[in-house]
Amino acid sequence: MRTKLLSALLLAAIGTCAYAAPETEFIKVNVAPEHKNWLYEIGENVKFDVQVTRNSVPVDDVRIRYEISEEMMPARKAAEMTLPGGTMTIDAGTMDKPGFLRCNVFAEYNGKTYNGVATAGFQPEELRPTVTLPDDFTEFWEKAKADASKVDMDVRMTLIPERCTGKTNTYHVRLQSYKEGSRIYGMLCVPKAPGKYPAILQLPAAGIRPYNGDTDTADKGVIVFEIGAHGIPVNMPAEIYNDLNKGALRDYPIFNLDNRDRYYYKRLYMGCLRAVDFICSLPQFDGNRLATFGISQGGALSIMTTASDNRVKAAVAIHPALCDMEGYLHGRAGGWPHMFADSVNRTPEKINTARYYDIANFARFVDVPMFFSFGYNDNVCPTTTVYSVYNTIKSPKTAFLAEETAHYIYPEQIEAAKKWIFDFFANYGK
Repeated sequence: MRTKLLSALLLAAIGTCAYAAPETEFIKVNVAPEHKNWLYEIGENVKFDVQVTRNSVPVDDVRIRYEISEEMMPARKAAEMTLPGGTMTIDAGTMDKPGFLRCNVFAEYNGKTYNGVATAGFQPEELRPTVTLPDDFTEFWEKAKADASKVDMDVRMTLIPERCTGKTNTYHVRLQSYKEGSRIYGMLCVPKAPGKYPAILQLPAAGIRPYNGDTDTADKGVIVFEIGAHGIPVNMPAEIYNDLNKGALRDYPIFNLDNRDRYYYKRLYMGCLRAVDFICSLPQFDGNRLATFGISQGGALSIMTTASDNRVKAAVAIHPALCDMEGYLHGRAGGWPHMFADSVNRTPEKINTARYYDIANFARFVDVPMFFSFGYNDNVCPTTTVYSVYNTIKSPKTAFLAEETAHYIYPEQIEAAKKWIFDFFANYGK
């Protein structure tokens, strides 16, 4: 029941991209650092309490294996043992630099392996990006925007009656993006009542999927434009996206990584900015209150769009990806899509290209309020990389920490993010 509720809330909040918490398992491996806030000083020893339970009762004589490592790095300590009473404390040592130390525990029960994890933070507020800013970073993107401004949007909107509500019209939208023939597609939800409204640009998480439009938010008096990532219609049958995900668009995050002008994300980054152009062209938009919202890849796009276009006045980034991607070159976690975890990608050309697309470099230019939410156990968008970006941003910012989360989201995170946006809209200009 709880999983269904989580999925329903997330579907309403972010369209078809749900990051519901995993289902509760029969055997639970509970791992937690001794400090309630999961934070430690550099040099301070951390101990993890472990408990393996069945029906909330510790399991006798359960066999476990544990690994201690810096986030996303090889294990520095590992051991196997039997827990006589189902509980123990693991002395994990400490860190001599800012970062995160993770305890992964695996328990064997009736032939099945169960997993629990906890990650302690060591002065994460001191983390900074490893990626350097190219000398011509601003020039590169300003030229791209100038070239795109010469391309007609060629807007085509199709009303989708079955997706409309009593208060909202829903349209499938097709735009011409940053160059002739390049398209961006999305679902637009616009309040029916005459008036001027604030707007949210919802940006796509990684993968290939259809979108339905966020009528729940639009019904509350907000324009919502939800775009796809890949320049294809977003209202086709699901099997088409599944085929693309396994075929032509598989591994798209590293397509043309050796060329900064042809890298896959250039089309997507520019498409996000064209989506801002489109929102600003709508007669129902109030001309000022525009926010971006995204999760994972979408969180990265939210930061990028905000840094690149001063028409965006606020932004939400949840578990953002593409942050400090070359961390692996410096002996620590790098951001999704983890291309530099593989030594084959560590060429000068690919490293140079990634620097123009790294969210840590865009973060240097954010000057509007931002809302972040993330967890410490995330092995997709590592917390080291997210904190590096969070610490780089100098404008007002709010962090909703859900320490135990991995790459999933609790309803409270979405609720807090939505409340933050609506409060921003209500107080804008006051």
